[in-house]
Amino acid sequence: VNCPSNGILLKVVSHLAERYAGMACVTASMDDIQFEETVRVGQVINIKARVNRAFNTSMEVGIYVTVQEVLSGVTKRVCVDFSTFVAKPTGTHKVSLKPLDVQGSVEEMLEYSLASERRRLRLYNEEAFKNLMKDYYYLQNKGYRKPVAPVVLTELMRVVSIELVLPPHANHHGNTFGGQIMAWMENVATVAASRLCGYYPSLGAVDMFRFRGPSSVGVNNTFQTSVEVGVRVEAYNCEEWNEGTPRHINSASMIYYIPGRDGEKQTFPDVTYTTLDGERRFIGAIVRKRIHMARKHILYSRDEGPISVPWDRSNQVPQKNI
Repeated sequence: VNCPSNGILLKVVSHLAERYAGMACVTASMDDIQFEETVRVGQVINIKARVNRAFNTSMEVGIYVTVQEVLSGVTKRVCVDFSTFVAKPTGTHKVSLKPLDVQGSVEEMLEYSLASERRRLRLYNEEAFKNLMKDYYYLQNKGYRKPVAPVVLTELMRVVSIELVLPPHANHHGNTFGGQIMAWMENVATVAASRLCGYYPSLGAVDMFRFRGPSSVGVNNTFQTSVEVGVRVEAYNCEEWNEGTPRHINSASMIYYIPGRDGEKQTFPDVTYTTLDGERRFIGAIVRKRIHMARKHILYSRDEGPISVPWDRSNQVPQKNI
C-alpha cells in the first residue's frame, strides 16, 4: 500500500511560510516533482523545509523528503520540491517581505541563487506552453499529423469525484489545504491510470502547476513506460450547486508508471482521442513532456557548467523585486 505522496508536502510547509511572512500565506504553485522512492505503510517519512528566497510578495520554499526503513535504518531520498507561497495580508495595505539573509552553508547560498532562475522559468512556463501548442496545431494542419493506433480511447478513462470540504480539511484561515486538494487529485488520478493498465500504478512525477483559487479527470497521453493523467478541480458553493458557475481551482498533470519485478518499468497501451478536447489534452501532454525535459536540463545539467554561482556579499547586486 502506498502512502499519499504529494498532498502531505503542502500541509507541512504552509506554517513555515506563514512564520516567515508573519501573516497568512497561500500556495501559488509547485514545481515539477520527481518521486525517486515509493513510501509504504510502516516506513518513516522525514520532511524538511526551508525558505530559499523571498521576493516582493512571494517566497520560494524548498521541500526535501526522505524515507527510512525502520528495521534496517536505511534512508533514501523520496523527492525534492520547490513551492511558491504568496503572502495574503488583511486589509488593503501592500506587502513587502523582508529579504532573506543568507549566512548558511554553501548549499543554502546556491539554492538562494538558483531560486531566481527557477522563478524566471515559472513565469515563462505558461507562455512557452502556448507557443508550443500553436506549433503542434500548425504542423497538424499542414498534414504532419502523427499516426495514432486506435487502441484505447482516452474518453473511456474519465473519472469524476465530488468531495465535501469539512473543517479538518481547512487551515486556521478557513481555506482548504492545498495539500488536501492535491491528495484528492492524486486519488482520482490513480483511478484513471489504473483503468488504463489494469494494475495499481505508482505516481512517478507531478508537473508544475499553479493554484488559481481557494473534477473531471482522464488520461491525456501515454509515453511507452509512463502515462500522463490530467486533473481539473472546480469548486461550488452549496447554495449555488444547481445554478452557480464553478470556480476553477487548479489543473495538474500527474505521471504514473507500472513497476516491474525486474526493476524495469512496464509499457502502457497506446491511446487515442475522438473529441477536440481529447486532442487538446493529447497534444498538451507532448508539449509538457518537452518543457519538462528542457527545464530539467537547464536547472540540473552540469555539462556546460553551473547555471549560477553561490551567493555571497562580494557579488551582491541590487535587485528589483517584482
